[in-house]
Amino acid sequence: MTTPLQTFDTKHNDIIHDAKLDYYGKKLATCSSDKTIMIFEIVNNEQKHLTTLNGHRGPVWQVDWAHPRFGSFLASCSYDNRVLIWKENDDQKQWQIIKEIQHEASVNSIAWAPHDLGLCLASVSSDSTLKITSLVDSQWVTKSYNNAHNAGCNAVSWAPASQVGSLTGSSNSTGHVKRLVTGGCDNQVSIWTAQENGEFIKEANLTGHSDWVRDVAWSPNIGLPYECIASASQDKTVNIWTKNNNEKTWNKVSLPKFGSTVWRVSWSFTGNMLAVTTADNKVTMWKEDLEGGEWKCVSNLN
Repeated sequence: MTTPLQTFDTKHNDIIHDAKLDYYGKKLATCSSDKTIMIFEIVNNEQKHLTTLNGHRGPVWQVDWAHPRFGSFLASCSYDNRVLIWKENDDQKQWQIIKEIQHEASVNSIAWAPHDLGLCLASVSSDSTLKITSLVDSQWVTKSYNNAHNAGCNAVSWAPASQVGSLTGSSNSTGHVKRLVTGGCDNQVSIWTAQENGEFIKEANLTGHSDWVRDVAWSPNIGLPYECIASASQDKTVNIWTKNNNEKTWNKVSLPKFGSTVWRVSWSFTGNMLAVTTADNKVTMWKEDLEGGEWKCVSNLN
């Protein structure tokens, strides 16, 4: 069993829904049902509270840091139907809201695209829309895709920008790819691909869950000749979807059924381990057996 390295009081007054370290692991952002975002500095395993961000009018579900090549940007999404993009002033170390993205219902998930694709944020909502907001020529441009999932969208994750098979030389194309995956209340996982004109189309719908898809995570592939996506569901299951470079269909492998709803899935930096968080306050780590292809639990945290 794995034990926590340390714990600390975030000073939130309600449930914490998300916690994200920045690219360098030097800053931590947390968000809560108390409508606030806390920013901490991490130095020598010590946490120093830097500031509290107040801007949302409802519980804040997620936060996400942009790549530092663009500066210090943080995105947040909330039950108040809004996405807020925050930017830190380098001189005064103060945060300000520089962009507000409006949905028609709770915004449940956000994700910055890989930095190779520019400053680009995806957001999904209970209003069934997927929105892509990009900084183009110093102006924010938002494109909306309605009916992304029937009854609402719960999760979004970007694919790596590198071409599948670019490391092994099995890729037939060059340049970066712009793709993402979403999960929704229709029990489906959807793959989206950007066309040459920049518009996204739904490439595939993956069916294999019997209840809401709560989270999706596209694995880093570092140029290997296959793709891998994990999906977590209200039906207490996690599915691993894979597709080789020369295949057209996605193959599904399910982890052993969990004892409660699966809320989150997250890949390691190299994409060879998967963390699974369930509603019974457990986190388990899974790794694929390279010989038999079977996924095995290698660690758990209660």
